[in-house]
Amino acid sequence: MPYEVEYVDVEKALGKIGRGERVFVGSGAAEPQYLVKNLAELAGQFYDTEIFHIQTLGVAPYTEDKYRDRFRHNAFFVDDNTRDAVAKGTADYTPIFMKDIPKLFKTGRVPLDVSLIQVSPPDEHGWVSLGVAVDIIKAAVENSKMVIAQVNPRMPRVHGDTFLNVKDIDHLVHKEEELLEFEPVSTGETAKQIAKHVSTLIEDGATLQIGYGNIPNAIMEFLDEKEDLGIHTEMLSEDLANLIEKGVVTNRKKTINPGKSVASFLMGTRKLYDFVDDNPGIELRPTDYTNNPFTIAQNSKMTAINTALQVDLTGQVCADSLGYSFYSGIGGHADFMRGATYANDGKSIIALSSTAQNGEISKIVSHLNEGAGVVTTRGDVQYVVTEYGIAYLHGKNIRERAMELINIAHPKFREQLLKEAKERNLVFRDQILVIGEEGRYPEELEVIRQINGKEYLFRPMKPTDEELLKDLFYALSEESRYRRFMSPRKDMPHERRQDFVQINYKKEMAIVVIDPEIEGPNRMVGEADYRIKEGQNVAEVSIMVRDEYQGLGIGTLLLEYLTTIAKNRGLYGFTAEVLADNKKMLRVFEKQGYDIDKKRMFGEYELRMRFV
Repeated sequence: MPYEVEYVDVEKALGKIGRGERVFVGSGAAEPQYLVKNLAELAGQFYDTEIFHIQTLGVAPYTEDKYRDRFRHNAFFVDDNTRDAVAKGTADYTPIFMKDIPKLFKTGRVPLDVSLIQVSPPDEHGWVSLGVAVDIIKAAVENSKMVIAQVNPRMPRVHGDTFLNVKDIDHLVHKEEELLEFEPVSTGETAKQIAKHVSTLIEDGATLQIGYGNIPNAIMEFLDEKEDLGIHTEMLSEDLANLIEKGVVTNRKKTINPGKSVASFLMGTRKLYDFVDDNPGIELRPTDYTNNPFTIAQNSKMTAINTALQVDLTGQVCADSLGYSFYSGIGGHADFMRGATYANDGKSIIALSSTAQNGEISKIVSHLNEGAGVVTTRGDVQYVVTEYGIAYLHGKNIRERAMELINIAHPKFREQLLKEAKERNLVFRDQILVIGEEGRYPEELEVIRQINGKEYLFRPMKPTDEELLKDLFYALSEESRYRRFMSPRKDMPHERRQDFVQINYKKEMAIVVIDPEIEGPNRMVGEADYRIKEGQNVAEVSIMVRDEYQGLGIGTLLLEYLTTIAKNRGLYGFTAEVLADNKKMLRVFEKQGYDIDKKRMFGEYELRMRFV
C-alpha cells in the first residue's frame, strides 16, 4: 500500500522561512524549480535571506537586482546564471574543495536554517530518494533546522546514499514537473583531436573521472574499444551511461565499490534519468565520499580528466577564474587530480584546447594572468593534453616542463612563449625551437613493432626528447659511439643535442625506438635519422642502437621504416658514411635491397643507395 503522507501548499511551506535565515537550494538537475519560483514570487515576505547552492541548471531569480534587499546568493560554484551577479558583487562566491562543503554544514561553520530539495515519491516504507543529486544535499538536509521537499513523480529513485525518511522532512509539497536537463555539448574537430590523444592514456581496467563539456564528451567517443572501465566520478553524464550500456564500463576491475558506477550527481536528459531509475549498478554518494582523495586513491589505475582555462609553463593550472573574474569554481577538480596521483598506476590529466577567443589567445602561458587562481598545483599535474599532443610533466624539472608545454601550444604562440621562457630563465638561453610542418607532430607515424615477442614503440623524435637522447648517447660503448659518429668524442652537450631533437619533419626525419617496459622515463633504445641534402632529392642517413639491444634487428627495422617514410615523401635514396670494418652496419644497408654504389676512402665507405 502507498505510504500515507500529508502534503501542504507551497505558500504555507515557504511561509515558515523566517527573515534573515540561511536557505540551501538543491543542486543542478535536482533543483526544486517549483519551490524556487515560488520563493521569488513571495519575496516580499523575506529580508536578508541568504541562499546557498553549488550550481543550478535552472533560473536563479534570487540574484536579480530587484531582489537585492530580499536575497543574497552565496555560490560554492559559479555558473552561467550566477556569474554576472558574482562579478558585480551582488552575490558571493565561496572557494572550497567540493569534498569539504559537507563539513561546513556538519560543523556549523555554515549554519543552515532551511533546505529546499526535490525528492521522489515515498515508497511503501516512507522512504524517498534524493534522485539525481546527493553531492552536498544530504549533508545540508541532515544539518538544517527545517527541510521543505518538493515531491516530484518524475524524480527517479536512485540507489546509494540517497534515501531520506519522510519523518525527517518537515514539509512536503507535491508538484510534478520535468526535471531540468543538460543537453550533451557538441564536439568539434579540435575537441576530437584532443580526445584522441587522451584516449591513448586510458588503459583497460582504468577507473574514470571525467568532467563535462565538449572535450570530455569527445573523449568518450573514443573509448568504445576499451575494456572493463570503471566509474568513480563527481558527475555521471549521459555519455558515461552510454558506455555502461555498451559494456565498455563494467566496473569489474574497480578496487572499491566493484560492480558499481559511483558518482555524486547526474546531469543529462530524460534518457539518463530513466536509465538510472532503480538501477542497482548506479550509486550516488555525498561529495565527502566521492571527492575524498583518499577514497579516490583506493581505485588502482584511477584516471582523472579535467579541463582548464590556463596552464603556465611550470604546470600551474587555473580552472576557476579569468583574471580577477570568477568563471566557475574549484569544484571537484583538485580533489580528483590529487586523488588520482595517490592511486596505484593513477593518472591526472588536464585536457584543454590550445587557444581561446577564436584562436587569438593562448591557453598555454608563460605565467598565469594577474588575479588568476591556482586550482591545481604544479605538483598534482601529470599530463597536459592539447590538440597538438601530450606533455608529460611528472618528475620533470622546470626547464623540461616549459619545453614540453611549448611543444603542445598552438604553433603561432610557440616562438613568443619560448622568448618569455628565456626572459624568466625557465629554459636555456640558447634554446632553439624548430616548428615542424604546420607546427604539428606527426603522430600518425607512431607504430608498435614486435621484436622477439616484445612490443617497442617506434615514433618521431620530439623536441622534448633531449634527456632521453642524452641517456642513449652515454649508454653507448666507446666502440659504438665511434662507429656512429666516426670520431672519439665522448660528450653530447645541450647545444649538440638540440641539433638532433629539433626536427622540421618535412626536410628531415628522426625515428626513435622506445622500450615501454622500463620503469620511470621510458628508455630510448635506438635512433635513426635522415637529413635531406640541399638542392638534392636524397638524404643522409645514420643509425645508433644501445649495445644491449644490438643484434635484435632494431637497426634493420629503423632503416626499413625510415625508407618507407622517405619514399612516401618523394625521396630517391639515401647516402651514408660507414667505417670499412663496421660490417654489421653494412649488412643492415645491404638487407634493404637498395641499388648501392660503394666508394672506399681512407678506411670508410661512402654509400649512395637508390630506392628500388
